Amino acid sequence: MQPKPVTTSHRFRVGIYGGTFNPIHNAHLLVADQVGNSLSLDRVDFMPDATPPHVDKKTAIAADLRLAMIRLAIHDNPMFGIEESELYRGGVSYTYDTMKQLVEQHPTTDYYFIIGGDMVDYLPKWHRIDDLVRLPRFHFVGVRRPGAKNESAYPVIWVDVPPTSFSSTDIRRRIAQGLSIRYMVPDAVAAFIKEHHLYHE
Repeated sequence: MQPKPVTTSHRFRVGIYGGTFNPIHNAHLLVADQVGNSLSLDRVDFMPDATPPHVDKKTAIAADLRLAMIRLAIHDNPMFGIEESELYRGGVSYTYDTMKQLVEQHPTTDYYFIIGGDMVDYLPKWHRIDDLVRLPRFHFVGVRRPGAKNESAYPVIWVDVPPTSFSSTDIRRRIAQGLSIRYMVPDAVAAFIKEHHLYHE
């Protein structure tokens, strides 16, 4: 299935980067910046989950702490913003419910939902995936990784992003082991984690 045509007349173009961001780190920021610039987006909003359906709740910290770290991480990039609708709605976060609400509330905005290349393979298992891809002004953006097949039965716009080899899980593990996370997260985020004693076992 081919992606929907990218809008040429200037409507407001917003990337949505959903995730737990537990914690947000420099690879997240790199992806958002590369996608935003590659697709000439007006803004890229980080959208933290309230209760993500596929995440171990034992490792997720309170949403207000994750939100605070996102604010610290993005403060110096005017293209970045935060979409808080899933936090306000509460409950389990499903992409279809959130995006349906957003496209109905903002009829002049085109949305570009950013997912990692590894997640594209799991799209057939997403909640109401067929209804999701039929939403007006909704596009999937896949982050292309070296060695991945970059194919999908669903319409995906692919964007090349320099590879990174660490994750939020790696960062939490390093903190628990007393190892440095410098250059893995913004300095302000590292200071916040230390101040609030986060991720220490």
